[in-house]
Amino acid sequence: MAADTYDVIVIGAGPVGENVADRVVQGGLSAALVERELVGGECSYWACMPTKALLRSTAALRAAQRLPGAREAVTGALDAGAVLARRDAFASHWKDDGQVSWLESAGIALFRGQGRIAGERAVEVVGEDGAVTSLTARHAVVVATGSSALLPDVPCLAEAGVWTSREAAAAKAIPGRLAVIGGGVVASEMATAFAALGSRVTMLARDGVLPSSEPFVGERVTASLREAGATVLLGAEAGAVDRADDGTVRVTLTSGALIEADEVLVAIGRRPNTQDIGLDRVGLEPGGWLAVDDSLRVVGGDGQALGGGWLYAVGDVNRRVLLTHQGKYQARAAGDVIVARAKGKSVEDGRWGRHVATADERWVPQVVFTEPEVASVGLTAAAAQAAGLRTRAVDYDLGAVAGSALHADGYRGYARMVVDEDRKVIVGFTLAGPDVAELLHAATIAITGEVPLDRLWHAVPAYPTISEVWLRLLETYGR
Repeated sequence: MAADTYDVIVIGAGPVGENVADRVVQGGLSAALVERELVGGECSYWACMPTKALLRSTAALRAAQRLPGAREAVTGALDAGAVLARRDAFASHWKDDGQVSWLESAGIALFRGQGRIAGERAVEVVGEDGAVTSLTARHAVVVATGSSALLPDVPCLAEAGVWTSREAAAAKAIPGRLAVIGGGVVASEMATAFAALGSRVTMLARDGVLPSSEPFVGERVTASLREAGATVLLGAEAGAVDRADDGTVRVTLTSGALIEADEVLVAIGRRPNTQDIGLDRVGLEPGGWLAVDDSLRVVGGDGQALGGGWLYAVGDVNRRVLLTHQGKYQARAAGDVIVARAKGKSVEDGRWGRHVATADERWVPQVVFTEPEVASVGLTAAAAQAAGLRTRAVDYDLGAVAGSALHADGYRGYARMVVDEDRKVIVGFTLAGPDVAELLHAATIAITGEVPLDRLWHAVPAYPTISEVWLRLLETYGR
């Protein structure tokens, strides 16, 4: 086999691209990864891992402060330097040696540089020195280039040297004043982290805080941020941003008000990393999201697989669900279906088949590591109604569960399940409260498995745990 020919070429070596390559190799094919930055991608160095490391110390301190006995043992505040050092360790100090070593052990080839589609099943890799390496794929090319922070069209914003999620996750020091433009997951988590680490945070949440969640989620996270000393301006929108000679960043709101900060984090959304990957060579628009079918093949405007089905797109870049775990789920399906098609085996592309990403549609779990922590899966009550389902929302005070009271004094939380009244199954579940993330997978299984409510009555939660909320919700619903 020629050195430049592989069964599958994956552009993008983040966790999604790595998983595609791994599944392909496990299936008996050869694979090459192309990466222009660090192997391991956004999640490893500028998102999931470092941001959660920033937030975990804060959560642990809060947990101790809520328990008599432990509370008295805590005599100091967070050590910001130690928190940042732990964050650095989880980001592998922004070196990818460990991940590269894993690729070698897995038998996956790595090419460093900018990967561009050069034609059907062809990829060019442009190295830092400008040298071009040509690669050919026997069966498939997979785009797993992810997404980057979206910057709004605000006068002088780019010139002001604002932070995106990357700069926030990799910050070397805690700014005295931090303005956050946005109210979504990244904005809310970073506002939570930096407020706890000593920043005076001002959050400009034009559309509200966590507006895609159940309304009680945004209300509780907003209240918590304000209790932590942050200023949360609901409905506020930046009209202009500039940085003064002394380094102060001035944010002028559309209302005319002025906010001054040492740094400004912009977290309003994401854009696909497809601007410079050769999409024009195959008739697609550079810089756009890539539409795919359920087996992750890129499709054209007619909904048909492009060019006979050799081009795939997984992870953020296809815009189905912009979450790492969901991208890895897509990667497993894509890797397995590529192997099946390459070997002429049957393809299980029906609903819930092995080779499709059915769960992307309505069965997506997510945790937001704010205070309170938020865990959700499936549809909100509003989304279920918009989807045409006849539903009933059932709510319960999570703090009234015996296990919650034992977990922390003054435990405050809330739970909602959304029931499809025609099928008597749960289609949505949301929890807000300390340490609710570990309760989420039970709800994910119940919703994805479409377990009837009558059967859930026989799933007895252990006492006294916070999981007893399942029983209380079922009792509230009635039988």
